[in-house]
Amino acid sequence: MKIQGIIFDINGTLIDIRTDEGYEEIYRAISHFLTYHGIYMHRWEVKDAYYRIMESQRKESKEQYPEFDAPAVWREFIRECPGGAAFGPAKLKQVSLFLAEMYRGISRSKLQLYPDVKSVLDEFHLRFKMAAVSDAQSVWALPEMKAVGIDSYFTPVIISGDFGFRKPDYRLFKAALSGMKLSPANVLFVGNDMYRDIFGARQLGMKTVFFLSNQGTNEMDGVSPDYIIYRFAELKKAVSFFEKQ
Repeated sequence: MKIQGIIFDINGTLIDIRTDEGYEEIYRAISHFLTYHGIYMHRWEVKDAYYRIMESQRKESKEQYPEFDAPAVWREFIRECPGGAAFGPAKLKQVSLFLAEMYRGISRSKLQLYPDVKSVLDEFHLRFKMAAVSDAQSVWALPEMKAVGIDSYFTPVIISGDFGFRKPDYRLFKAALSGMKLSPANVLFVGNDMYRDIFGARQLGMKTVFFLSNQGTNEMDGVSPDYIIYRFAELKKAVSFFEKQ
């Protein structure tokens, strides 16, 4: 196989991340912040409204695998709040973006690369085109990639929140291939979720490497990867395996 490019999932594959969206301090902090804008809500009211609007976004979507838009959730949240109608377009955009960032920052308790990720990417960056496809929000994923030092490796970076649908929708993988200007026959996909990553990538005929990390769905009936790695450093052996085919 002539490998010209590699597409990576991000969270659970490159980045070891832990978040807790049920953490009460998220909603307490947002409740306190809102008072500076004349909005007075208890933390449980903030939490209930956030989840209701997010679920409404998904239900209104016509996509098979709908994805929400975090800043848009907070924009709708502000509009619904007493006094929210007084926000001008610029202020509404600014506060909504800040709330999305604040939400993620407080919910996140772990953010680090898996061992050997940086050294492997350094080596592969000189040999292959590399892209990333992630079920995430750009307002979260791009700063997190920068924080751990991998933001410069990938072109393009495909984020589900920008499209309104998530993996395993084949269109996300197709968008990455299009940005790389490569055929799926010459691209490997590396991910940690058997359904969203491996099943998704195989729909376009890509060879797949499954990273058995501490996250993701490990099994799916009728789906098997072309290669399994248990440590990220083993990806170099996987690439050699495919190049010899």
